[in-house]
Amino acid sequence: MPTNTKIGVDEKLSQQPLQENAEKFLTLSEFRRELGIPLVLAKKLIVWGEIEAVKAIDGTLRIAAPEVAVARMLIGTPIKKTYLFVRALGPGLITGASDDDPGGIGTYSAVGAKFGMNILWMAAWLLPMMLAIQETCARIGIVTNKGLAAVLKQYFKKRTVLLAVLLLTIANVVNIGADLGAMAASLNMVSGINYSTGAVAFAVIIILLEVFVKYHVYVKVLKWLTLSVFAYIIAGFMTQPDWLDVFKNSFIPNISFTKEYIFAMIAVFGTTITPYLFFWQASEEVEDGKMTHALKNKGAVRQRVSAMRTDVNVGMILANIVFFFIVLTTANVLFANGITNIDSAQDAALALRPLAGDWAFLLFAVGIIGTGFLAVPILAGSGAYALSELMNWNSGLEEKFSQARGFYLVIAFSIIVGLAMNFLGINPIKALYWSAFLNGIIALPLLAIIMKIGGDKRIMGTEINPVWVKVCGWSAVIATTLALVGMIGVLITVSFP
Repeated sequence: MPTNTKIGVDEKLSQQPLQENAEKFLTLSEFRRELGIPLVLAKKLIVWGEIEAVKAIDGTLRIAAPEVAVARMLIGTPIKKTYLFVRALGPGLITGASDDDPGGIGTYSAVGAKFGMNILWMAAWLLPMMLAIQETCARIGIVTNKGLAAVLKQYFKKRTVLLAVLLLTIANVVNIGADLGAMAASLNMVSGINYSTGAVAFAVIIILLEVFVKYHVYVKVLKWLTLSVFAYIIAGFMTQPDWLDVFKNSFIPNISFTKEYIFAMIAVFGTTITPYLFFWQASEEVEDGKMTHALKNKGAVRQRVSAMRTDVNVGMILANIVFFFIVLTTANVLFANGITNIDSAQDAALALRPLAGDWAFLLFAVGIIGTGFLAVPILAGSGAYALSELMNWNSGLEEKFSQARGFYLVIAFSIIVGLAMNFLGINPIKALYWSAFLNGIIALPLLAIIMKIGGDKRIMGTEINPVWVKVCGWSAVIATTLALVGMIGVLITVSFP
């Protein structure tokens, strides 16, 4: 039953006394069903102040029936509805899109060129695991109002968590270096701008944006940068694949038990399910809650969790669609023409040019720059959040530099060290190889701990993981174990042929 208690202006809820007839009020779920919109958009219409709502005794929101007509006018056309939906998405979308960073694009391009469409099936099989893990991380952030590192301290000694965070930061720095190098090389290909100049310029721009632009503005920049990943979907359609052949290879595993194929599977797994996504997702749910002045009672938390699922699902599905189309493009153009050795994303772009045309080349190259601008801040930010939470430093992209000095210095230091890798003669491909190995080492215990926390009623209360998340999440733990064992086996085979 709604109350007539006044509610803060920051919560974007009505302060008017309610009528006693509760039938004139809709729950958030009823409201969104009336409009045929996702729950995440229904909630955001209230947060934005477009629709008035009141708080019921149980902490959930109630919307007066006349507000449905107001919302229908606001949504208007399908185009406006789509725009509002994208605008409503947040941490899940950004996290998913950042998974397709230039290093990841290089990995997907390499396996697509090497094995053709025989690796396509991994996109579909990895998706449920990604959805389960990222939803669990988001739940932890929403329910505890803490980042992942802060929650881990409840389970382990500080030294143990510090070791995991340092390994995470090292792996992130290596990825940052490879991404900055790929961005600079791509800029050089499309514009002729000097590689060194481009790398330094990208690093400086990203540091300035991340340190001096507040989260509520910066998150909008990151969100619209996700559009850059659509370059790879468009490129895939431009290659005019045989869709029947594509469909045949999309779901049924066609595994070749060779050293090269097993290593390719490990590389894809390590690129797709990576620890920095876990830390970033949880921390950004906390940031998002601060930005929207989210309520902390059970009803409000339940509604946030429900809305979060759409956000996370869209982000992870988008990440896997892009992975799918990168493999499809390189398989259909490079593998089909006998070009099977690709070492980086920019190599793939150059190889596409004579075979698929200038537009496919340009889309691939420009996409590398766009995804780099999206991924590098998240790689640096995830390590900074983790270390700050561990050390009890003030943190958050909404904070001023003077209020979160340690947090921002970790971001700047990570990017600067990554940049330096490009001038120290370090092979970025080998660096990414070892980065993937580090991610594998970190990911396995983290996945198990994340799933344990997600099912712990003492921490999560009534918002423990549903059955499907438990099944798919623990499947990810098993798959990561097998991937790590396989990676060790490959290393032994390479070292002692």
